[in-house]
Amino acid sequence: MLLLVGTMILKLLFGFPFMVVLLGSLIIYVTFQMPSFDFSNVIIQQVVTGIIPPSLVAVPMFILAANIITSGQAAKRLIRMVKAFLGHIPGGLAITTNAACTLFGAVSGSTQATVAAIGGTMRPMLLDAGYSSSFSLALIINSSDIAFLIPPSIGFIVYGVVTGTSVGKLFLAGVGPGLLIFLLFSIYSYIYAKKNKIAGTEKADWKERKEAVRGGILVMGFPVIIIGGIYGGFFSPTEAAAMSVAYALILEGFVFRTLRVKSMIDHFLQTGVVTGVVFILVGAGNAFSWLLSFLRIPQTYLPPLFGDDPSRLYVIFIVVVAYFIACMFVDPIVAIYVLSPIFAPYVLQTGVDPILLGVLVVLQAAIGSATPPFGCDIFTAQLIFRRPYFEIIKGTPPFIFILLLVTVLLVIFPQIALFLPNAALI
Repeated sequence: MLLLVGTMILKLLFGFPFMVVLLGSLIIYVTFQMPSFDFSNVIIQQVVTGIIPPSLVAVPMFILAANIITSGQAAKRLIRMVKAFLGHIPGGLAITTNAACTLFGAVSGSTQATVAAIGGTMRPMLLDAGYSSSFSLALIINSSDIAFLIPPSIGFIVYGVVTGTSVGKLFLAGVGPGLLIFLLFSIYSYIYAKKNKIAGTEKADWKERKEAVRGGILVMGFPVIIIGGIYGGFFSPTEAAAMSVAYALILEGFVFRTLRVKSMIDHFLQTGVVTGVVFILVGAGNAFSWLLSFLRIPQTYLPPLFGDDPSRLYVIFIVVVAYFIACMFVDPIVAIYVLSPIFAPYVLQTGVDPILLGVLVVLQAAIGSATPPFGCDIFTAQLIFRRPYFEIIKGTPPFIFILLLVTVLLVIFPQIALFLPNAALI
């Protein structure tokens, strides 16, 4: 194990892409530790096995829908609509940013797309209003991580594939926690603005609000299609993904008229690249998970960790901490793929609802995405806003505390997540 772990750390320090870190370290370990065993075919088979589940078909379609709307008018119209109603209250611009990220997450399902689309527009406005750069950046990346919980969520798709849990129910279970995070972030933004004496924008009159709603209401068709369709039993998650692409094409192509043939070709190519990266990570995670199982790592280390008769609370605590730490260092998709088959049996045997477990896992992935040292959204913000690393992470602790508080509330009050899936027709 020392060779495997050491090789991974070395590759991370040298800045290799994480797919190379996983597969490269796996191949080096097998080559030197098991030279007489032909693992090449097995590794390829495990990578392919990881990407063939039918539920993963939804991933490229959600990515395509996100690409179409991110480059169009949807984000600007959404921001204008939210700002017309919330911008004038103390902390209004920050709350507008938070609300726009939450709603756009329900449109795109991508944290990175939300950082780019909403952050690019809102950050200059936040700075002009008097918010600090570190607060603005932390607000944007943490609010964008709500997209990991609000459907469509690639995290829920991957978790559902790995554990055999209903993706549709996981989608619905993410709505309650996502809205709770939005509420708590908004309260913190209000307090921050009052403390720092940051005024809201000029209050919009009802004529302006009416125009803003007319311009942005159609964007809200995305969550209606995805959440309403799944909740009502009309669509499976894959069918909802296909409908979201169709709606994005209609909205940006025929209503907002921002799509051109050349831009569509670019969207298809970009979707292919991003999907390729995601699927390679998924396949690499499956191969790595297989190696850990083959070496009997879980069977060796987990029984002493959990003991003979672990309590439900203790098991949840161990799992939450494990995912939280893992997602600080590795891509959340890989962490979900590698750790879920290991921990799920131990948690489920204590009577934890599998849907609740999925929400807790994906929530830790969302937290890890914005947590130092290697949270992926931190580096996305660095790339988009061209700001120093420490400036980006300076304002994150209050938001991380709120996200951890939501984790505790979910454990104490699981119906926050389970109410919608238990009431749905799926």
